[in-house]
Amino acid sequence: MPETGPRSPDPQGHDEPRVTSMPIPADEPRTTRLPAAPVPAHVPEPTPETTAFAAGPTAETTAEPHAAQPHAAHDAARPVRGHGRLEHDRPEHAPGTPLAGPAHAGPTSARARKAKACEGRNPVLAWLKEIATVVVIAVVLSFLIKTFLFRAFYIPSESMMNTLDVNDRIFVNLLVPEPIALERGDVVVFRDTKGWLVPAPAKPAGPLTGVQDALMFVGLLPDNSEQHLVKRVIGLPGDHVVCCDGSGRLTVNGAPLDEKYINSAEIPQARDFDVVVPAGKVWVMGDNRNHSADSRSHLDSNGGFIDLADIEGKAAVIAWPLNRITSLDNYPDVFRNVPAPAGK
Repeated sequence: MPETGPRSPDPQGHDEPRVTSMPIPADEPRTTRLPAAPVPAHVPEPTPETTAFAAGPTAETTAEPHAAQPHAAHDAARPVRGHGRLEHDRPEHAPGTPLAGPAHAGPTSARARKAKACEGRNPVLAWLKEIATVVVIAVVLSFLIKTFLFRAFYIPSESMMNTLDVNDRIFVNLLVPEPIALERGDVVVFRDTKGWLVPAPAKPAGPLTGVQDALMFVGLLPDNSEQHLVKRVIGLPGDHVVCCDGSGRLTVNGAPLDEKYINSAEIPQARDFDVVVPAGKVWVMGDNRNHSADSRSHLDSNGGFIDLADIEGKAAVIAWPLNRITSLDNYPDVFRNVPAPAGK
């Protein structure tokens, strides 16, 4: 048979194989045959389909005898393929018997139960149920917020102009004065337990009075009972508050205040007083000094002080109208130089 000899350099720089011939030995047969494949012990009986198929073999099943024999036993156990489909028998699917498949496709699966439950369901009722759930959650959250965190109030007077205007709606932080400590300069809302306000006349009941009261109770409407006041804290317990020094300024513990928050449209009228704030009480004044009935106006009633226990909280933000939304400042710079009360 031919044999490839050693390579010789190509004159043009390429190596090419050199082929030589060798005579076939006399004792070697001209044709080499593969040994015959062993006959399997048991050959399945031919069926009509395989018999018919054997009569007309296709290119897919036709092979040389010496190539097919080694796989005879394996081919006998494989399904016979013909005419583009498997010819072995398959069990027929009986009517009413569920098809085999993944577990989630069964009639008792969670998906199937959910789909069955949704059949015949009124979409309008489902939508109303979702709306009712949202409303209930909103009411509960509003009540919790109003009870423990924030509460809305309505401003009916001009005593805090220009910080607060008439008809402003404010949110009050209920965490002040406890657990968050009160500070000088804080704007606070407090209950009128000292009779500073004229008793509000009873309002005639209307068709929506009950609804309004319920919405105020859960915190969805601001409190408009007109039995609360809003002022700015000037003196804390122990502070010595005096009006006025030679320049017409308030002093707290001897330190004059340059009050940036008062209504600059008018010059405040000097109303002399000299007080020391008792324990558990505070001294409050309005930013619109000439139009505020604050602690100065009630010196004959409890000394003009209000109880810390009557404070609902600290006014934190103006929430309405939209063009006035802002946080409320307590002007720490105004009180920065105020020393601690004597004896503290």
